[in-house]
Amino acid sequence: MEINEALRFIDNLIFVKTGKHLNDLEREIFLGSWEGKTYEDIYPLNPQYVEKDVGYKLWKKLSTVLEERVSKKNFKGAIERAQKQESHSAEVPPLKDQNHSQKEVEGFTKRIFISHRAQEPDRGLATQFYETLNASGYTAFMASVGAPTRDVQKGEGQRHSSEKIGWSAPPLLSQIDTELQQCDYFLLLISPQTAVSEMAIEELRRAKELRSIQNKPAVLTIRVNCPSNTPLNHDLRSYLDGNEQFEWNSPADTPSIVQKILSLLARSVESGVVEADLTRISVGIPEESIDSSLEKPESLTPLISQEDEGTSVILHSSDAPLPVAEPELPNGQVRLASAFYVERVPYETQCYKEILQPGALIRIKAPRQMGKTSLMARILYRANEQGYRTVPLSFQHADTAVFTDLNQLLRWFCARISRKLRLPHQLDDYWTDTFGSKDNCTIYFEDCLLSASDSPLVLGLDEVDRVFQYPKIADDFFGLLRAWYEEAGYGNGDSDRWQQLRLVVVHSTEVYIPLNVNQSPFNVGLPIELPDFSPEQVQDLTQRHGLNLNATQVEQLMRLVGGHPYLVRLALYHIAQQTITLDQLLETAPTEAGLYDDHLRRHLWNLQQHPELADAFAKVVMADTPIELESVPAFKLHSMGLVQLQGNYVTPRFDLYRQYFSDRLSIKNVN
Repeated sequence: MEINEALRFIDNLIFVKTGKHLNDLEREIFLGSWEGKTYEDIYPLNPQYVEKDVGYKLWKKLSTVLEERVSKKNFKGAIERAQKQESHSAEVPPLKDQNHSQKEVEGFTKRIFISHRAQEPDRGLATQFYETLNASGYTAFMASVGAPTRDVQKGEGQRHSSEKIGWSAPPLLSQIDTELQQCDYFLLLISPQTAVSEMAIEELRRAKELRSIQNKPAVLTIRVNCPSNTPLNHDLRSYLDGNEQFEWNSPADTPSIVQKILSLLARSVESGVVEADLTRISVGIPEESIDSSLEKPESLTPLISQEDEGTSVILHSSDAPLPVAEPELPNGQVRLASAFYVERVPYETQCYKEILQPGALIRIKAPRQMGKTSLMARILYRANEQGYRTVPLSFQHADTAVFTDLNQLLRWFCARISRKLRLPHQLDDYWTDTFGSKDNCTIYFEDCLLSASDSPLVLGLDEVDRVFQYPKIADDFFGLLRAWYEEAGYGNGDSDRWQQLRLVVVHSTEVYIPLNVNQSPFNVGLPIELPDFSPEQVQDLTQRHGLNLNATQVEQLMRLVGGHPYLVRLALYHIAQQTITLDQLLETAPTEAGLYDDHLRRHLWNLQQHPELADAFAKVVMADTPIELESVPAFKLHSMGLVQLQGNYVTPRFDLYRQYFSDRLSIKNVN
């Protein structure tokens, strides 16, 4: 990037953010620093003033507009990444046809947010849509998701990792926020790689949430080399349920898909409303059954530990352990048949035994991505083997309107269970004004759901934390679950019926809302709190991936990400696929060019939406010793998986979060 081009770029960016251009001295410092000059060379009259005052404020200003920690040493790379992303997003300038101005006058110009993977063919297809939509008079925005583009050149171990890893910068989070709130349509290009992107799933979740509030954006999906029978994780399947989807398998499919979307937009312009009524296709495995199509998981034979005395990872050499199966990319819930599921002894055995007990209640608690849903799926599978009816239900997938009042929530609750059991829709027959909503719900369970079969009914209630956000209805809802649990143990005429109901309640955080101790389901039943993987479990996983990491290397990995199940598996998958080495992973992990960029950006985006949590977490990562936080932010940060609770004190969960967020959250205004 040429020096004057860099100056113009950053000056314009600062003006857009602050309304002010760089002053003469700031420009002089910028140009001199770009050329590698010292402060004394730049301003010999008073170099200390320039360094401690003007220069310090300049780097802080650049940090704010670039949304990453910037200093005199690293600002060139940060600017080049930001410029590359802006150039990519605006690669094809808006082309206005003769109808464009007329559409703007009529006030019907539609905005389309295009989310895509920053690799081919996704990127090229997204660019074609961007060009066509803008040329047709619409306003399009492109944003890439997923881990940064990597191209590790094998066999060149002596080269520096920065030379071996190519990187494509993602858009600024503030841009994504603004465009999501303003767009009329959210167009997601979903490939098998995008399907495991945390940012893509978070964008989709927010788009659905915005639609429930402001009736837009409508969600359209193009499955890029991703057939409709491709297994998707539970969250993604639920978010895509009922949305418009098209299959793209080659460039030959592009014209017809483009034409269908343009026709939809044209109808929307004519009617003045956002509509989505194109022909729908299925979304893979039905939501009604968690991995029900998979065979019964086989037990895994423990592998003999092998020591590797060297310092480098040897992949698939003659003395390396063979992988137990083809390494699989972590993707939310671990498949029932997966060879990479790690049993959490003795918790599975306890749960399998408890679910057979009449009126059982199992409570599973752990931060995000710790394996709660995977364990719940296995409990439901075991119950299904016994002939029980099973229903997985995630509260994260309910529209915001569902939580308007208790009546809305309980009607949704009953309707979803009925639908998944494929029972006739009879809700209105049982819901009357004579009784309150809790009585109506209880009667519906007794007369319809529990009486529909002689077999027990097992409900897997995932993400119940969502209800914590609505204290006015939480007390009544959780009190109702507790009442049903107690009803099974009363020994009266209705007990036999309620003993048929078994509950698995899954949540990520402590219960920080005030619940009557005698009406809460969170102090009864079997409590299960999932821990991180142990060093022995991580070592076992390395061998399942066919890797020969020694104890020192396992310790290095765990110092970075602890025993975090998802992050450990993600690292081992990419090392096994030889797309990155352990040394490269350790070096680049806390940067935008690292393996965990997608994961870290999702966390940063969430923190930006909740400044009080960002401020609290900033204190945690900046501190050298454990600090004390108020209970609610501490519990919420713990549920996000960002911190460890040590009594009344809090620390970063592991070194990756301390390194990454101490840079980003030290900037006062991350937006």
